[in-house]
Amino acid sequence: MILDHLPIIQVIVPLFGALLCALTRSGKVAWVIAAIVSLLMPLVAIGLLQQVLSQGVVSYAIGGWLPPVGIEYRVDLLNVFVLLVVSIVGAVMIPFAARSVAAEIPEHKQSWFYSMYLLCMCGLLGITITGDAFNAFVFLEVSSLATYTLIALGSDRRALIASYQYLIVGTIGATFYIIGVGILLTVTGTLNMVDIADKLGDIGQTRPVLAALAFIIVGISLKLALFPLHVWLPNAYAYAPSFATSFLAATATKVAVYLFVRFVFGVFGTGIEFGSFAVADVLLVLSIFAMFGASIVAVFENNIKRALAYSSVSQIGYMTLGIALGNLTGLTGGLVHLFNHALIKGGLFMAVGAVAYRTGTARINELGGIGRRMPWTMAAFTIAGMAIIGVPGTVGFISKYLLAVASFEQGYWWLPFLIVLSSLIAVLYIGRIVEVAWFREPTGAVATATEAPLSMLIPIWILALACVLFGLDTEFSAGLAERAAAFMMGAGG
Repeated sequence: MILDHLPIIQVIVPLFGALLCALTRSGKVAWVIAAIVSLLMPLVAIGLLQQVLSQGVVSYAIGGWLPPVGIEYRVDLLNVFVLLVVSIVGAVMIPFAARSVAAEIPEHKQSWFYSMYLLCMCGLLGITITGDAFNAFVFLEVSSLATYTLIALGSDRRALIASYQYLIVGTIGATFYIIGVGILLTVTGTLNMVDIADKLGDIGQTRPVLAALAFIIVGISLKLALFPLHVWLPNAYAYAPSFATSFLAATATKVAVYLFVRFVFGVFGTGIEFGSFAVADVLLVLSIFAMFGASIVAVFENNIKRALAYSSVSQIGYMTLGIALGNLTGLTGGLVHLFNHALIKGGLFMAVGAVAYRTGTARINELGGIGRRMPWTMAAFTIAGMAIIGVPGTVGFISKYLLAVASFEQGYWWLPFLIVLSSLIAVLYIGRIVEVAWFREPTGAVATATEAPLSMLIPIWILALACVLFGLDTEFSAGLAERAAAFMMGAGG
């Protein structure tokens, strides 16, 4: 029965879709293939969610080799939550790609672009769904190699430098990760994450285990752009094609955060109490530095893409802050922010992409009055911007409120004030863009700009409205995140 094979379908379909796109020379045909695959993925993820909610953890043995000997795809409350984020974001964004990619990438490269997009999606979904530590590395490299290509296809020549920079950092991160996995294999004799966790419960905090934890955390931190290991991200987001930036900003770092949570609570959590370990304190400090440092840099950026990229580094700080707090409310807040930030940044970057599509620029000083020429696009940008600030009634408020509550629960009475203060910095860089867009007279290319086409507007507004919907009704996002957090802190994955 096909429902029994949903875990492998989640990965195989985008993989073969990427192959088909690579074989065609037509950008339009490649887009159609990518659209069909992207729209199918949320259906598979929803099917997996129903299975997890009805029967618990879903275990799928690849090739008939039962775990822990063979590779296992293991779906639980945590990774099905992330599967939904990645697949739904891809489905919502794909209509935006048709015009955006056609405008930014030459016709003979468009099919290659869509092939890399689907390969990247395959890798991200594979990282999320696999229960094998080495298989996660394989998918990590699949998504990374595709991402390097997506960035390099940007029209600005600086995209090549950004891609190369990310390649170097990504390679270092992958090396650290695989060294850590190798140490775990030596210590436990297995690569299955559940089996590793079981054996670490007996081994405890030995030096090899702590060394493996250190290597894996550093490796994943490079991938998720944890401050100060974020140097690759601003240029990558600024110079990649608009659709690639939007998709990567909404998904790639979120999957890395998931992998971080999986190892900290699901794998090492049985043998090491994370909250009492020095890593938690270091992560807390780095998260606070990210929340403030990256936001301050964003205030002074003139390129909107770079400003939003630094904003992403700041928002990653909120996610890792929830992990560092080490309690149920904190982890729930971190996971909710993972979901919320995907909606927010997807909407913001697509809005900027639509503006660049009409004006040819994303520089703030050249976009005076753009809100008057593209009111629907900038209205959606403003809504998503309010969400990144954390205005009540938007998704950003929900996750920051949970993080504040978690801070009080841990006895960090001063931390909620820092959360509020860092959010006020977001008022400066979002407010600066909003002021230029709405309160200045249109000049130059802006004066002749027209509203974005519907194929771009509809995806932007879906995510903008979602920023409000899930800010008012948190039953799905916060509810599922809380159950996933409880599962990781209890059963451990």
